[in-house]
Amino acid sequence: MRLNKFIASCGVCSRREADKLIEDKRITIGGVIATCGAQVEDGDTVCLDGKEIKPKEDKIVLAYYKPVGVVCTENDVHAERTVIEDLGYKERVTYAGRLDKDSEGLLIMSNDGDLINAMMRAANKHEKEYEVTVDKDVTTEFITGMASGVFLRELGVKTRRCKVSKTGKRSFTIILTQGLNRQIRRMCGELGYEVVKLKRVRVMSVKLSDYNLKPGGYAELSEEAKKLLYGEAGVK
Repeated sequence: MRLNKFIASCGVCSRREADKLIEDKRITIGGVIATCGAQVEDGDTVCLDGKEIKPKEDKIVLAYYKPVGVVCTENDVHAERTVIEDLGYKERVTYAGRLDKDSEGLLIMSNDGDLINAMMRAANKHEKEYEVTVDKDVTTEFITGMASGVFLRELGVKTRRCKVSKTGKRSFTIILTQGLNRQIRRMCGELGYEVVKLKRVRVMSVKLSDYNLKPGGYAELSEEAKKLLYGEAGVK
């Protein structure tokens, strides 16, 4: 098995982040520092920072309400509080898709690297829904502009068309099928608006409203909910 896939199957992180661990020389195979593209054979001992990691047999999937101020990172000495610290789960899990420090709402946490990888693959166009409050009145022109796609100068890309609905004088919901860095905040900024509050309320079939969670709380998905999510993600 390719090393980054093996690391992901251990619930450590996504394959992309696994590549970074390998590049940083934090992974060894049989006591030897691993290189990108390495293969893991039966019987190999794989370690992260000197501690052995193994694939997870029990698939854990959690709905977690990330509070404002908590950072989506595995290890950052500059972060006041990370997702992993705030969650405080008994087993190691990681997140499928980030929320920036100033945003709140639903994160899917799992020890299944295949699920996380499938959910984060941009080509799969999985839906994520947000409730947004801005600093000015929401106009028809603004809604149309957001829905049609916005060119983000800092990133040099135009966002995909999306669904946007006005919900109040200064609020709206938006459903994205991509996850560019600080995408909603950048989109609003390009149209002359500033985000005051941003909350993710749905990831694919998982809705925050289905769980009675307060910020910092989490709940394990039922077998039915897990089955539906795995089906949507295309993971067996």
